[in-house]
Amino acid sequence: MAVLIAVNVGMPKDVSWQGRTTRTGIWKDPVAGPVMARRLNLDGDGQGDLAGHGGEQRAVLVYQLSSYRHWQEHLKRDDFTYGQFGENLTVDGLSDDEVCIGDRYGIGGAVFEVTQPRVTCYRVGLRLGEPQMAALLVTHRRPGFYMRVLTEGRVRAGDEIVKIASGPEEMTVAEIDALLYLPGHARPQLERALRITALSPGWKTSLRALLDDADRGSGAAGGNRGLTTSSPPPAWPGFRRLEVSRIEPESAGIFSLTLAAVDGEPLPAALPGQFLTVRLRPDPQASPVIRNYSLSGRPGAETYRISVKQEPNGVASTYLRQHVKVGDVLDVAAPRGTFLLADADTPVLLLSAGVGATPVLAMLHALAAEHSQRAVWWLHAARDGENHPFADEVRALLAQLPAGRSFVSYSRPSGADRPGVDYTVSGRFSPERIRGLGPPPDANAYICGPNAFMRDMTGALQACGLPSSRIHTEVFGATSAVTPGVLTGPARAPHQPAAPPAGRPGPSVAFARTGLIVPWHPDYGTLLGLAEACDVPVRWSCRTGICHTCETALLSGHVEYAPQPLEPPATGSALICCSTPPADVVLDM
Repeated sequence: MAVLIAVNVGMPKDVSWQGRTTRTGIWKDPVAGPVMARRLNLDGDGQGDLAGHGGEQRAVLVYQLSSYRHWQEHLKRDDFTYGQFGENLTVDGLSDDEVCIGDRYGIGGAVFEVTQPRVTCYRVGLRLGEPQMAALLVTHRRPGFYMRVLTEGRVRAGDEIVKIASGPEEMTVAEIDALLYLPGHARPQLERALRITALSPGWKTSLRALLDDADRGSGAAGGNRGLTTSSPPPAWPGFRRLEVSRIEPESAGIFSLTLAAVDGEPLPAALPGQFLTVRLRPDPQASPVIRNYSLSGRPGAETYRISVKQEPNGVASTYLRQHVKVGDVLDVAAPRGTFLLADADTPVLLLSAGVGATPVLAMLHALAAEHSQRAVWWLHAARDGENHPFADEVRALLAQLPAGRSFVSYSRPSGADRPGVDYTVSGRFSPERIRGLGPPPDANAYICGPNAFMRDMTGALQACGLPSSRIHTEVFGATSAVTPGVLTGPARAPHQPAAPPAGRPGPSVAFARTGLIVPWHPDYGTLLGLAEACDVPVRWSCRTGICHTCETALLSGHVEYAPQPLEPPATGSALICCSTPPADVVLDM
């Protein structure tokens, strides 16, 4: 008979960690007497990061005495106390290789159901002082597991744990954990796991993504789509020389460059929504300038077209507009990106403002080329007709779509602009105006433009009933940071390190989206450490190569790993939390 050894609770608190302050509920301490188990947690307990922990599906975390003994031996430690692994219930019995998802247990006056393994994140390593702990929990097959509360009631140390029902597929916690985090992802196992009603929605989403990946036969690209969406493999490594074959204006502030292979051969087909990375040398004596530009032409064409907005003080856009001529050759990395038009039969909403039209225009080209029968809505916001790019091109493309519709707003139309012809409405695309259009709730929406525009349009579409999983956005600049639990102040602009390590500088690390090139030094530890020293927006969770949150497109160069990730990233990408650059690299950050 399994027994409840300790009930542990703790409220979130701020702790110092690596020069930062992080808010975490990982500190749990045993309590005497009965504790009420409620739908969302135990009385007196809380979580610091509700995105990764807590909630109905993760109300209670369980860890076992047998795992305590394992880690005491493996880590050569004897200082553990109950709750040290962040668990609410320390139990004797219920090992991860025996307990199954969907098993139900009675403990004291409460009834629980097993929903998923523990989420791997850095905080258990923070609590234990073992930075690699997140990886060790997975590789040693001892993650622990979450339960939801089916019947609220009191529990206390010493209660017997009575098994009430078995999970329908009898898949253990260790099996499910390995299915997501370790290589393999066998299709029969994925299908079996997805039949388990009790499995939490988050894990179902991840495993369904792995199954879809298997259906598409894209496993050769590597990576783990259950953990992150990666760009398809690049058509060539690093940068390639492409010739400017055409330059044409699109509006008062936007112009396009058509790029062709120097040898005249067709370029590899790009996918609708992808971008190119261009490396420029406005000053031959200075570091190069690296910029991303969305492809705006027809996917599958023998050439690539990028469209550039002339920024008032933009080094790259000014150089391209004033100095680059037809016949010049540029360094270009292969098409990349995850902002891709989904292959589906549902309606399509293409929303853009200004030069944000470029990636969704490529999607419109793709839909028109196949004479799609899907309902396609083109919604574009511009200042006026003079600043309205691709107007005639879009009209021609929409005319090829049986169910194409156009809504164009001019915030300040001029006297020459014709209402009902050049634009649909005056003013901005407000959330109220979007709701008034009544977009179909089963549509897939693709949004590109200024951050405020994308935020407002996303909120408006959600208010219309579109789930967030159907709303896709593309950011031209640095992506938003993901640093779970870390308390941050006002964002700082990326910069050279305030106190670079002494000694001879190493290879250069270029952060393409932030326009920063920094010399590497081993004192930074990892590429993630270097990015943090420069206040480049970063995304991470486990910091040990497990969760793939930090996976970043590697535009040029290669990296070395220490430790080796449990599953390699997708081809053309790197896990920056556990990698270093042996030579110059360019990262899509």
